[in-house]
Amino acid sequence: MDQFIGITPKEQEELIRLAQQAYPKAYVPYSHYPVGAATLWASGKIFAGCNVENASFGLTVCAERNSIFQAIAQGETKLKAVAVAVPTEAFPSPCGACRQVLREFAEDCLVILVNGQGETQLTHLKTLLPDSFGPEYL
Repeated sequence: MDQFIGITPKEQEELIRLAQQAYPKAYVPYSHYPVGAATLWASGKIFAGCNVENASFGLTVCAERNSIFQAIAQGETKLKAVAVAVPTEAFPSPCGACRQVLREFAEDCLVILVNGQGETQLTHLKTLLPDSFGPEYL
């Protein structure tokens, strides 16, 4: 597995494991598309989350944002990496809203995408959200 500077192979493995453990907990009665995410913070702590759908679709919360919001509630502010896992053959990808929320807490970070076969694709937030803006611009 490739390594992103500042992220150890052990941290990558733990992120993947926790993201995979999160998606079975997802509440997805409408899309039937469970997603799990785990975020690694500068403190070394990892927070996991799953997607939670709502009959009012705009109130649905993605796994990535669920994980981030839990971390922020615990005082975290500097994101190092995120893993996103799904049970399907296709790889997941964070939605636009999640990309912008990730950007709020990192100018760049490792993004690990994990499919149902346990295969991974590594990318970076700057690749997923080029020419972005964050809190430093306000």
